Amino acid sequence: MTAVTTASGMPGALAASQVADPILEIRDLTVEYGFGENPVRVLDHVNLTLGRGELLGLAGESGCGKSTLAYGATRLLPPPGVIRSGEVIFRGRDRDAYDILELRDKDLRAARWRDFAIVFQGAMNSLNPVHRLGDQIMDAVKAHQPKVKRAEARDRAAYLLDMVGISTDRMKAYPHQLSGGMRQRAMIATALALEPELLIMDEPTTALDVVMQRQILEEIADLRQRLGFSVIFITHDVSLLVEVADRIAIMYAGEIVEQAGAQDAYRRPRHPYTKGLLSSFPPLRGARRELGGIPGSPPDLAALPAGCPFAARCPHAFDRCRVEDPVLGPTAFAATEPTRLVACHLHTDPGVEVPAELALR
Repeated sequence: MTAVTTASGMPGALAASQVADPILEIRDLTVEYGFGENPVRVLDHVNLTLGRGELLGLAGESGCGKSTLAYGATRLLPPPGVIRSGEVIFRGRDRDAYDILELRDKDLRAARWRDFAIVFQGAMNSLNPVHRLGDQIMDAVKAHQPKVKRAEARDRAAYLLDMVGISTDRMKAYPHQLSGGMRQRAMIATALALEPELLIMDEPTTALDVVMQRQILEEIADLRQRLGFSVIFITHDVSLLVEVADRIAIMYAGEIVEQAGAQDAYRRPRHPYTKGLLSSFPPLRGARRELGGIPGSPPDLAALPAGCPFAARCPHAFDRCRVEDPVLGPTAFAATEPTRLVACHLHTDPGVEVPAELALR
C-alpha cells in the first residue's frame, strides 16, 4: 500500500483545505463504459471531497452517474466500466493516506469493510436468500478477521442487529422472512461489521414506504452520531437529504453541477437544474404550490451536445450555454457563500443578469 502525501488543490472543486479534516478526496475521476474506439463517458473529471464525520448527499435524476461515482471510487465497477483517470484518496485515522485506485487486490480486499463499506440499493439482491441472516453477518466478520472465534463473531452479529433495531431472535431468519425495512437495516448492520470510517449508501430507501424511509434515515443519523463514521448518501430525492445531510452535491450527465450546504441548496438553489429538482417535490409544510418539474429528458451520454449538457432543458439558457460547457466554480455571490460551487454560465458571465429565483436572497 503506497502512502499519499500530495497537496489537495483541485481546480473546479471544493479544495480539501476548505473541508475540515477530509477523509475522502475524489480527484479528476473519469469513467467510461465500453471498449474500443467509441466508449461512452459516464463520469467526466469529477472532483468531490468528504469531511470526516460529514454526511454528504449526492442527488440527481436516474442515469446521471451517482452510483457509477460510488462504484468507480471503490473499484466495484462491473465490466465494461473502465476508470480512465483520477485518484481516490482515503485518509484513515490510524493509517497513512492511500489512493484506492492504486491498491493491490490484497490490500483492496483488506480496506473494504475495514475502512469503507457500501450499503447497496437492493437489499433482497444483496443478501443471500439461502443463508440465515446471522450466518451472513458472521461470514463477513470471519472473512476479514479469520482469527476471531465463531462465538465472538456470533456475539458481534447479535450486537449489530440489536444496534439497528432488529431483535436477536432474527439471527436464524432467512431474508425472505424479513420485511423490506428489516432487510435494509440488516444490510446496514453488515456494512458496519468492522466499524468502517466511511459508509456509502446507494439509494437505501428507494423501495421503502415513506414511514420506513423516515425510520431508516433516523437510524442512519443516530448511528453516525454514536459511531462517528462519514456518509455519502446517494438518492434521486433531494427532499430526503435536507434534514440529514450536512452538504449536498447535485449531479447531471456525469458531472457535478452544484455543491452547497444542505439548507442553502434547498432554500437558495443557484443552478437551474437544482431548482428544477426541488420543484419536482411537493412541500410538506407551508402553502400549496404548483409543481414545476423539468421538461425533456437527460441527454444521451453517447452523443452529448456541445456546450452545457443541461442547456436544452434549461429555461434560462443563452447563446454561450450552447457552445461552452461551464466549469464548476464559485458563484457571483462568493463573498457571502464561499463554499458553494456551481457549474452555470449565469453566475460567471458578467453580461447576463441572474434570474431572481437563482439570485442571492
